[in-house]
Amino acid sequence: MPLIQVDRLPVREIFPGLRARLIHSERVSHSWVEIDAGATFPEHQHPHEQIVSMIAGELELVVDGVAHRLAPGQVFVIPPEARHSGRALTACRVLDAFAPIREDYR
Repeated sequence: MPLIQVDRLPVREIFPGLRARLIHSERVSHSWVEIDAGATFPEHQHPHEQIVSMIAGELELVVDGVAHRLAPGQVFVIPPEARHSGRALTACRVLDAFAPIREDYR
């Protein structure tokens, strides 16, 4: 796998106020996300396991109806098909890893 400079990747808005730079290998997708303070993402689900790694800021993540407040250095594993939504309490930087890869993000 080649060396990738994340800040040189194209930006894709995945929800209003959520901008991602995407990397795909054969088995995993990485989504380096910047989230505006106050931005939300609606409840949704997908067949992928999602690992949410907080880099900066605070995020309220609701998984299967239970709210979790995430801060830098914390990681949350969302199981496949779990319903989830969220709200940025501050501006955030998050690394999401998805397995298998997100074909819809290619």
